Amino acid sequence: MSLADIKKKIEADAGAEARKILDRAKEQAAQIAAEVDLEVDRIKTSYEERFKAEEPEILRRREIVANLDVKKIDLGARQQLIDEVYKGALEKLSSLPGDRYLSFVEAMLDSSALAGSEGSLTVGHKEKHITEDWLKKYNESHKTNISLSDVKAPISGGFILSHDNVSENASFEMLVRWLRDDLEADVVKRLFSE
Repeated sequence: MSLADIKKKIEADAGAEARKILDRAKEQAAQIAAEVDLEVDRIKTSYEERFKAEEPEILRRREIVANLDVKKIDLGARQQLIDEVYKGALEKLSSLPGDRYLSFVEAMLDSSALAGSEGSLTVGHKEKHITEDWLKKYNESHKTNISLSDVKAPISGGFILSHDNVSENASFEMLVRWLRDDLEADVVKRLFSE
């Protein structure tokens, strides 16, 4: 055999061997691809089954969250309505006609823990009914010595009575706050009973 024939034989054998290796590699690649496809299908099926199993729970949780959001909005609206009721009560107290306003203030001053003594009466910036003249008449009829303070308080009505570093807040805001603490459950019941 000649050198050229040996070379051709080696090349033919190498080519045949390379084709066998390549064919085996293609078979292995096809087998791996088929296994991967099966695994992908298995995982996909598993996730679909899991989603189907968990879908009612997911929807239930969504509904719970949505209901909580609705309740939170409803509670906020109810709280706002309650606030408006008490704001309206404060406005109604502040807008009482002069004689009723002064009668109410007089009753509060009579029941004040500091009444019957000396003191200083602080009123709001917009106070138009409690005046020096009215307070003078009150002092004469009740045998008290209460003076009207030059200082004004940020209140819409009522007064703050001070004596010996003790202050009694009988402003309308404080009265409404006390009433709110006592009556809020009843107000809620009346506003929202179904």
